Amino acid sequence: MSITELHGGSTPEPLTPADGPAPVARRTPAWAAFLLRLHFYAGILVAPLLFVAALTGLAYTVTPQLDRVVYGDLLTAAPGGPPKSLAEQVAAARAAHPEGTVAAVLPGADGATTRVVFAQPDLGDREHTVYVDPHTARVEGQLTTWFDATPVTTWLDDLHRNLHLGDLGRHYSEIAASWLWLLAVGGVVLWWRRRGAARTRVRHLLVPDLSARRGVRRTRAWHATTGVWLAVGLLFLSATGLTWSRYAGGHFGSALDALRAGTPEISTSLTGAPPPAAGEHQHGGVTAGPADPATFDRVLASATDAGLAGPMRISPAEEPGDAWTVAQTDNTWPVARDRIAVDPVSGTVTARSDFADWPLLAQLSSLGVQAHMGLLFGPVNQVLLAALALGLLCVVVWGYRMWWQRRPTRADRRAAVGVPPARGGLRGLPWWALLPGLALTAAVGWALPWFGGPLLAFVVVDVVLGALARRRRRAAPVSPAPAGG
Repeated sequence: MSITELHGGSTPEPLTPADGPAPVARRTPAWAAFLLRLHFYAGILVAPLLFVAALTGLAYTVTPQLDRVVYGDLLTAAPGGPPKSLAEQVAAARAAHPEGTVAAVLPGADGATTRVVFAQPDLGDREHTVYVDPHTARVEGQLTTWFDATPVTTWLDDLHRNLHLGDLGRHYSEIAASWLWLLAVGGVVLWWRRRGAARTRVRHLLVPDLSARRGVRRTRAWHATTGVWLAVGLLFLSATGLTWSRYAGGHFGSALDALRAGTPEISTSLTGAPPPAAGEHQHGGVTAGPADPATFDRVLASATDAGLAGPMRISPAEEPGDAWTVAQTDNTWPVARDRIAVDPVSGTVTARSDFADWPLLAQLSSLGVQAHMGLLFGPVNQVLLAALALGLLCVVVWGYRMWWQRRPTRADRRAAVGVPPARGGLRGLPWWALLPGLALTAAVGWALPWFGGPLLAFVVVDVVLGALARRRRRAAPVSPAPAGG
């Protein structure tokens, strides 16, 4: 059976002079037949989720520009004289926002306003951020934020991650990321097999073969060649998206912990620190009591003396008597992610964690997240992500167009869409390839549950449907042969 029959199962298209001679039928290896069928069904079933992820991701790429348009008056400060002390700025923010406790202060730098972040128990994982002009200590306004993200960015982030459906919606993005890598790699392998001579093979990996003026061959050329161009970027999006997904991300974090390759913790313990008072409320990174505004200046001066510069986040101690932390927050390349712990009374640096000393996997994970969010290389990063999203949208549309173009059109075989490739690829694999393949698939399926579960369901359903089809064929009455001849 030829690869064309496996891919379509429909009557071949009539050749035009531009099509050239029909390819010689060749036997398809069992692994290629199974991969083709898996690529077909994964494309049909997962592609809608990929389409949504690409569309929402495309919208997210422009969030820095949207923030400047919508919140420019809050995020940016007019040029002025020397900045006021942080104590004055925090006091002004406290006067404008009497409720809650100060969770962090992000001093204004490079024309940005100072952000004073307040946490309240009724906000959950959200916070109130007050924006203060560092030159005048005038409050410019306040927003409800999530990890320092504005409401617009938060809304688009939630749309991309979970479609505003909470934990239930996170399954959609994890399924898309779990299958994207297989669709990308499988598509490249299948397209490579379809090429003829080596020179033609390499050329048409990068340039679509448009010798066919119409029909499924022309659509397939665009679908496959665009997929090849996108393959590396799609693998990157799949890997980085999985690192903070719900289940696969949990396994990834556990693996980093087991390898001692996660982001290092920084100790905030101070010798002789008093125990926390009973009944004091704690809220992830929030000091147990009100922070003295003057302490922020002392801690900032210690961080500057320690070599920290650029955007920073000053966080009061979580427990009374513990050290405060200062972390660089510059996510553009070259990144600045160093952190220190500072005694708030003496201003002494008690601990330090430099990004250069992090384990390699922790560095790569951090950089990958920033690149996935379009922050690492600034506008260039945004343009590349937008191109990936647009390309993926086109690949999905072309895939469904091929499904429709391959539909049987003969009067006795008419159908709305193309038939799937023939089953039976697994049965043709030798045992020495099948057993390691099953073990590897089981390991990947455990690490990526939203890949392993659907794959197992696909195989089970496919086997059951195949068995039912064989039973129907055996039970069907045999038509008598026509007389004469």
